[in-house]
Parts: sequence; structure tokens; C-alpha cells
Amino acid sequence: MTQWKPGWTNRSPEEGDLVLALSGSGVVKPENGWLHRCDSAMLAGSLRDAVSLGAYGGRDVFVTEVPESVVQGQEVVSLREALLMMTDSPADMLSTGFQVWQWWRDHRYCGRCGEETGVHPRERAKWCEPCGIPWYPRLAPCVIVVIRRDDRLLLAKSSRTRRDFYSLIAGFVEPGESLEGAVHREVKEETGLDVNNIRYHASEPWPFPHQLMVGFFADFAGGELVLQEEELADAGWFLPGNTPPVPPETTISGRLIRAMEKEISRGGIPI
Repeated sequence: MTQWKPGWTNRSPEEGDLVLALSGSGVVKPENGWLHRCDSAMLAGSLRDAVSLGAYGGRDVFVTEVPESVVQGQEVVSLREALLMMTDSPADMLSTGFQVWQWWRDHRYCGRCGEETGVHPRERAKWCEPCGIPWYPRLAPCVIVVIRRDDRLLLAKSSRTRRDFYSLIAGFVEPGESLEGAVHREVKEETGLDVNNIRYHASEPWPFPHQLMVGFFADFAGGELVLQEEELADAGWFLPGNTPPVPPETTISGRLIRAMEKEISRGGIPI
């Protein structure tokens, strides 16, 4: 059973609580683990803004941001590095922390009237008293798909990343669009291909900045591979076990790739 349990309280941190400390786009990592004691001197000026996240090992956890000037030489690990490169990172907790903190910071004022927001008394929401409306954490649904063509799968390299990874076709769901419709559109726009037999596989929160990645399998249905150059630098069909570097299985893209390799190796579609 995991030690991490998401949750919410509207109280402030107290003695015995734990704190996830952020600085810029990274996590301020203590010598052991990922959480700081509430009485850490580094947190003295930041606890008043701390926000509830849940509990770890039965102790309440909060998130806050500390200025770079008080990090005091401690290790700062970028969120992307923690999720992509470090197999021992508590990915669910870190993802929740970054998304909750960004929402809290970005909704200090009401987006409708501009008045300062307060804390909702019963749930995780910012509350605008003049408008009488809550502002909840945002989620942006995205689709990500691994495409099969006979005994090969399609892998693509993004034109916007420096990492030497080949990954999958992905994109945001547009207003009025179904998840399956988004798969058809994104694949067609980025690769020129048509797909069918779209089937759900898994989902994952992805905090860049507040996405919900919904993963699918699909089969090649026709078309020629024509890349959308502003999105993709390269793409091709690869045999299982003979692929370029791909994301680790700590990510949904890595798990989708491995799952499709297993499906191809079995010669069919898993029930």
C-alpha cells in the first residue's frame, strides 16, 4: 500500500506536518526523501502560503514555494528530471504538488471580477465572495496514442525537445471534441495517417502544467507518413525490441510503448 494519499484540509501547517518545498520549476530535496519537516528554518517565511496536499505515512503534507535565496545550497531537482529519470521519486505526490501549487498561485484573484479570492470552507477551491463562484484546480485533457501497423509500432521524435527520446503522438483535446476524435485529428495533423480500432489503455496526470493524459492503442488504417515539421523532427515504424531510446516506464508513454510491444509479440489484442 502506498504511503501517499491525496486529500485536503483548509487549516495551516502545524508542528509534525510535512512540506513539499518547490523553488522555480524544481523540488528542493532534503538529504533523505522528498519532504521537509514543518519546523525547517528554510520554510520560516513560506509556511503562511502553504497549501494542503494530502498525507504521507499518516502525516499531513503541504506544498509551498521558497525563494532561491533561502534554498541554502540544498539539492533542487527539476520536476521533469524527477518524473523521467528517477525511478524512486514519488511521482503521484510530486505531480499533485506542482499542479495544486500552480492553481493556488494563479487564482489569487477572481478571473471574472478581479477581486482577491479566499479559501473555500469545505473543498479544494478558491472562493470569490462578490461573484459567489468557486475556482477549482484546472485539468487539461490530452490524448496520447501508440499506433500499430502489423508487427511494428510508430515512434516519433518531437521537434521541441532536446532529449534523445522517441515517443508517441499526443495533443490536447479541443472544445466539443471526444477523446477518440482527438486521436483521429492529432494523428492526421502530425503524421498524415489514418487510424481505426481506437481503444483505451490507461491514464496519467502530467503536471506540465496541468494535463490529464489519456492513453490509447490504435491500428494503422491508411495514408502516407508526412510529418508536421513544427511538431515532429522524425518518425518511423519499429519492431519491438529494436527501437530507439524511449521514455521510461515511469511515464504513460513508456508504459504504452511496452504494452504495445507485448501485444505485438503475442500476435493479438489483449482482452
